[in-house]
Amino acid sequence: MTEVTMPQMGESIAEGTIVRWIKKVGDKVDRDEPLFEISTDKVDAEIPSPAAGVLSEIKVKEGETVPVNSVVAVIGEAGTVAAAPPTAASRAPERHPPPPAQSSRGSVVAISDAPQKRSSASPSAAPASPRQAAETHPDDNRRVRSSPLVRRIAREHNVDVAAIPGSGLGGRVTKNDILGHVRNQESAPALAPDSSTLSPGPALIPDSRVLIPTPAAAPRSPVAQGDRVEPLSVMRKKIAEHMVLSRRTSAHVHSVFHVNFSPVDRIRQQKKAEYEQRGTKLTYMAFITHAVISALRKFPVVNASLDGDNIVYKKDINIGIAVALEGGLIVPVIKHADEKNLLGLSRSIAELADRARSKQLRPDDVQGGTFTITNPGQFGSQFGLPIINQPQVAILGVGTIEKRAVVVDDAIAIRTMAYLTLGYDHRLIDGATGDQFMAEVKQQIEHFDVNQV
Repeated sequence: MTEVTMPQMGESIAEGTIVRWIKKVGDKVDRDEPLFEISTDKVDAEIPSPAAGVLSEIKVKEGETVPVNSVVAVIGEAGTVAAAPPTAASRAPERHPPPPAQSSRGSVVAISDAPQKRSSASPSAAPASPRQAAETHPDDNRRVRSSPLVRRIAREHNVDVAAIPGSGLGGRVTKNDILGHVRNQESAPALAPDSSTLSPGPALIPDSRVLIPTPAAAPRSPVAQGDRVEPLSVMRKKIAEHMVLSRRTSAHVHSVFHVNFSPVDRIRQQKKAEYEQRGTKLTYMAFITHAVISALRKFPVVNASLDGDNIVYKKDINIGIAVALEGGLIVPVIKHADEKNLLGLSRSIAELADRARSKQLRPDDVQGGTFTITNPGQFGSQFGLPIINQPQVAILGVGTIEKRAVVVDDAIAIRTMAYLTLGYDHRLIDGATGDQFMAEVKQQIEHFDVNQV
């Protein structure tokens, strides 16, 4: 018998969600054959079976989130009789956060004067590891047993993680724990509000030092007969959280440039067969990435991030390339992109996109990005206003690349054109800097050096 555990997909990952079981109880499985699919704070992935045999028991249902190293299934030897899945009555009681209550007002909550305390651990409870014990500190959210996602939500809502009973392994505070805590605080009676728990005016985001208005409660959508209702996927929840956080954190500004891709298109046609012989395709995205790298070298503030009152200028240029998946989006990162030539960029873009679509990305593949490029133009979009991928300060949106009638030397001509949009954080990047950056990208594309191909 072999126990299958929730893997730790990165040092900072504390839990994972079972998105889908690829095999059913009673199915034969081979070693390293995909067994189930998980979603974590960083990446979605298919998890291979650690042994060959028969899937005899599934302990964690689809949609459930459990700590890393939790047993999620059991694989028996071939020929053994599979056990029936546990019924609801036979399952150990699970802790769930209180159900969300509709709030009649939007407010940012702070920690209460009397933090809740966890009950004493039973003698049978597993002792906390030295690392977990070292993480616990009542006055520092960063050292409470929690994941980076939990600590980020805590900062966003001005909540002390130490005040929340954790239902995770060793008392770790999970995402469900903190979201339940926030919902409870927001649904508290609004009569005679206490200044210690409600923010009377604009809320201050600690990380950005930016005043924002207190958000109003989202209206409920009426459900009519015949409507289909289904829960958000784990990926969609994460995208929603990240996008709302980015909008509340950064002062978004966008600049749109019309760029002539005709020179690049001619080079692509000339070098297309040569690149295919080398095992990759020469795409527009490789040229755009190459141009962006050149511009980031000249304008390092666009390759920076904000840390409170400090600007962190990144030494490395790590380019994230957004990849559209069924039901979501993921941004794998080309590390040290400035060290690659056009061929290397082409290979990296294709390889990361293929692994993203086949759910073979590693946690490190989606971390450390310093600038992101997204390409909605592949679906026909003329241009868009992309949202910044935090904690970065800029993102480039690529519109559809197509032949258009333009004015050249007072005459109408046909050129291969596209709109490129830079979304940037106005807290750090001024309009002049953003436009100068885009002018450099435009210059690099319209006058691409064929010797660099």
